[in-house]
Amino acid sequence: MGMFGKMASDALGLSDIGSVIKKEDYDKVDADDYVMHEDGEKIFFLIKSKSDEYCFTNKALIHVDGANAASKKRTLKRFDYYQHTVSNVALETAGTVDLDVEIKFTIGGQVLSIDVHKKFLAEIKDLYKALIALSRITEENAKMLKFADRSLDVAASSIGRAGGQGGNPAEQYVNINEHVFSWLTGKYEEYTKKDFTDVFEKYILN
Repeated sequence: MGMFGKMASDALGLSDIGSVIKKEDYDKVDADDYVMHEDGEKIFFLIKSKSDEYCFTNKALIHVDGANAASKKRTLKRFDYYQHTVSNVALETAGTVDLDVEIKFTIGGQVLSIDVHKKFLAEIKDLYKALIALSRITEENAKMLKFADRSLDVAASSIGRAGGQGGNPAEQYVNINEHVFSWLTGKYEEYTKKDFTDVFEKYILN
């Protein structure tokens, strides 16, 4: 950006520092158009800067990425929490001369760092807690699913060893398979949390 471009954006008072948008203004942002309201998806937290929107719903982070505010181009990225786990959540609070606080986290392998005006610190602290809770739950669930898989392997191999004792092996196989499938489906449902409304309602208080 040349000197002139920089001066123009300064003169217009446009800021790269994000603001936390109030609930009653959610319908004025781009991200709202991409929320799957039809499936019970709701916005719980929204940060908007000159070029970006970070929209946290009960199911996903929707990032409207306008890498260049001068062009009207927008790239939309959606990260469902159950597929893209949240990790490395950190909050950098402002020093006396800083205008902004920074919330950082990794989602689905992508590192995000969001600058937000420090007057929204109370709100950002809430978001920080919600993201920490989210990362713990998804990490725990991934671990439990691994355990479920492993215990299945153990069960299958021990059944295999006992398989020769009477009965029709093919029938046994079908019965075992059906049992395993329904057991695993249950475990998958239990450990694949897709809706985090409870987490956001608990922590997003400001």
